[in-house]
Amino acid sequence: MVHTCVVTGCRNRRTPGTGLSFYRFPRDPDRKQRWIEAVNREGWIPNDGSRLCSTHFISDFSPPVFPHAGKQVKNPRSPDYVPSVFTTAPLSPEMKEPGALEILDKQEDRVEAANALLFLQGQGSAAVGERLQEEHPEEKEQEAIVEESASSSLSTDDEDDDESVSDSKKGKFDAAVNFEDILKALKKENQALRESVEKMSLSENFLRNDAEKVKFYTGLPNYFVLETVMWLLAPHMDGMKNVRLSKFQQLLLTLMRLRLDLRNQDLAYRFGVKVGIVTRTVHQMVNIMSSTLVPTAVFWPSRAELRKNLPAALRTSHPDCAVIIDCFTVPFEEPVSRGNQQQHQQQQRAAATSQGAGTSHNVLKYLIGVAPQGVVTFVSRGVLGNVSDKTLAEGCGFLCKLLPGDIVLASRNLDIADSVAARGALFKIACSYQGETCGSSEGSQLADSSSEMVSVPRHVERVISMVKRRYAMLTGPVESPFTTASERTSNLSTFDKIVQVACALNNLCISAAPLE
Repeated sequence: MVHTCVVTGCRNRRTPGTGLSFYRFPRDPDRKQRWIEAVNREGWIPNDGSRLCSTHFISDFSPPVFPHAGKQVKNPRSPDYVPSVFTTAPLSPEMKEPGALEILDKQEDRVEAANALLFLQGQGSAAVGERLQEEHPEEKEQEAIVEESASSSLSTDDEDDDESVSDSKKGKFDAAVNFEDILKALKKENQALRESVEKMSLSENFLRNDAEKVKFYTGLPNYFVLETVMWLLAPHMDGMKNVRLSKFQQLLLTLMRLRLDLRNQDLAYRFGVKVGIVTRTVHQMVNIMSSTLVPTAVFWPSRAELRKNLPAALRTSHPDCAVIIDCFTVPFEEPVSRGNQQQHQQQQRAAATSQGAGTSHNVLKYLIGVAPQGVVTFVSRGVLGNVSDKTLAEGCGFLCKLLPGDIVLASRNLDIADSVAARGALFKIACSYQGETCGSSEGSQLADSSSEMVSVPRHVERVISMVKRRYAMLTGPVESPFTTASERTSNLSTFDKIVQVACALNNLCISAAPLE
């Protein structure tokens, strides 16, 4: 079946050797309707035999005869997804006189040209030929063209038809080969783009085999430790409903929140989710890590374990040292909760009238205990900063950890010596340098006993500084949603759990702060 182009004014039809392509109208209803609108024939509807030639597309797949012919493309972003070239299409050499083509086919045209050549050769003379050559030199050129056409037509008319068919097949074959090459190139480019996107997306591939990225985004020393934490938490994350983020991305988002103190809106942009999803994910992951990771990484070691790994600075002077304690504070934005605003205001007035009030009431105070080996073994819940150290130490459960004979060291007097003694333990103050007057006779003897004790007062400060440096969220100010109790059955706020989780993650790092 001979196909002709349906565009008004376009007389192109399928002819061997021209290299033109004729395309069916798309099956997709939307794209098909756009093609019909582009053809712009009022009231016309295409049928199964309707075709559109390649001269109405602009892609660079031009045959030699039609240097502006293109090719349809199925990519919606391509300009050739819909035909757009509708100027008067050039006619092929065989179709410049459509009236003749309606009467004669190609073979008849060649026979007619041969007869005309024989007539001219029989009727003309040399003189007339010379005169015609002088007056009309272009006619000789035309005669030579007609003669060549006739001779080729008379000699091998059938062979020429075969050659046209073979040329057509060859053109199709070349086009197929080019198409395969283009397809391979596009697949290769697509794969490269996928790999690039995966490397840039916040997923496992983004951090795998790159310890520096792991340290920057999570605070953990390497991907192996991060993978171990993921393995520990994964079974407890099955109840979390989040179809947009994988389990790994939920953990990474939470660690980035703690590590870089990024706001929820920032994380929402980075992970391509809504702010509400970020908020819910952080709270859920903090609860899971508090109940799973903290008991595993923050625990009170046995006395035998402490003595086995006791640093040389305390081995001779205080082999029974169980913990070194101190307090640290974190500022918050507003009162801890709306329910106790009246109590908070009373505490503010009491702090203002107290002579010894040196701590701001706009902070949360925590008691931290550090083993001589440099790991955190105890973290209290947060209380308002104007609460005394003694009240905090006696009410946070720290004293319950002590055994008779344990020694508790501190860099300053926390006024808990009597409370510690009631547990059968001993509280001592380590001076910052030899000869300094300490708060007790035991402290003076401790300062004079060994020059190695110079590093003891700064031991807890070094650990606290390391935890805050590793997880910037602990530097504050704490946002109000994190200061309210996360569960009705618990007196711990979400930020209390964040402090404990940060200490647990710090204990997993190789660079703990040993007592020198």
